[in-house]
Amino acid sequence: MADEGDRLSEDDARILALESAVLAGHTLKLMILAPGTPLDLEALRRSVSARLAEQPRATQRVVTDSAGEARWVPAIGFDITQHVRRRAGTECATPDDLRRILGDLMSEHLDRSRPLWTLDLIGPLADGTEAIAARLHHAMVDGIAGLRFLEGILLDPRDAPMHPVGTRASEDEDARRDEWRRMPGVVVRELVHPGSRSPFDRPITMAREVAFTAAPLDGLKAIGASRPAHATVNDVLLAVVSGGLRTWLDEHHPGLDLRARVPVSLHHRDEDTTAPGNRDSFIDVDLFLAEPDPLRRLDRISARTRTEKQRDDAALLYDLFHALGRLGRAGELAERMAGSAREFSVAISNVPGPRDPVAVAGRRVEQLFSSSEPAAHHALRVAAISNAGEVGIGFCTDPTALPRVHALADAVAASYRDLSRAAASTPGA
Repeated sequence: MADEGDRLSEDDARILALESAVLAGHTLKLMILAPGTPLDLEALRRSVSARLAEQPRATQRVVTDSAGEARWVPAIGFDITQHVRRRAGTECATPDDLRRILGDLMSEHLDRSRPLWTLDLIGPLADGTEAIAARLHHAMVDGIAGLRFLEGILLDPRDAPMHPVGTRASEDEDARRDEWRRMPGVVVRELVHPGSRSPFDRPITMAREVAFTAAPLDGLKAIGASRPAHATVNDVLLAVVSGGLRTWLDEHHPGLDLRARVPVSLHHRDEDTTAPGNRDSFIDVDLFLAEPDPLRRLDRISARTRTEKQRDDAALLYDLFHALGRLGRAGELAERMAGSAREFSVAISNVPGPRDPVAVAGRRVEQLFSSSEPAAHHALRVAAISNAGEVGIGFCTDPTALPRVHALADAVAASYRDLSRAAASTPGA
């Protein structure tokens, strides 16, 4: 069996199967490096090559065996120049140029005949900064595993690794039986409440447009701490994005309410940090766009997420869909229903990144952003990631279905300022 390679996990194989003519299946992590001497491409290739042995999927590709199962096998003739390269043939002097290049990268499929990752060097820009765009296929890594992968092959070694995240494993049989007793309530809360038609329920092409903004992590924490029930950073992030969506959509969709799907990592805190693959679930959260008061909107979002966390809905849904996946067509139907545009309108992810400053080849990563692709009937995707004292927020759309995503990024930046002012002016804040 070893000669035949490792079979993809159930989660990874499902994600790989989603790839199509209009879906590339990868995420993009954008690192903006502080001004300095341009990166030495050959030196970076040597550095990355020396660290690949510790990453199981870095030099493997996906093949389909005679039984139709996808497997990881060694990539014979692996060539580092195909994976660490400088983006050529385009001028890149301004942030607009950078966004255009990133949109092109998001619209390109990774080569299935090679390992499913690339690092593209972009710039230097006119201000002396330089960018690295890392594309990682979701069949290889999820958000947490992707950051671990980049820490393993690219970021300068350091004494303070990324902080542990995820759930704690539980194998108690009584607890597992109790989970299944609670399953009907989870289904009702999370899956049996179809909403109104989503403004993002549109067919998509392979075209991609990206935009980015950022908010200070301390500012998000201060807003959360100002609330009577103490909202989390992720609650505040959802409220900030909700405010931006309210402004952005108001002209054509006034008073609209949307539901967000929020991925939840189920990686165990004590698991092997080099472990590849996906272990994600989700919760669905109403964004309360019709609520005009930003603080009341935050409180309502926070109350909803608090209830779902206390009931451990994400872990229960993970078990449910794995069980349904073994039912063939019935399981596929359940997955389609759960992923419909009537169940949720937009996915908003938030991945914790480095707590402390990180660097590449001695150049500090000043900003870190994530971009995840939209999907059929979900033409907008929002992805946040933290980096030291800042949270970068990325937006990705198909511009033929949903243009002007840069205006949404501006509206979200304004939403953060509005929410921050409202929290600061609240008595006792």
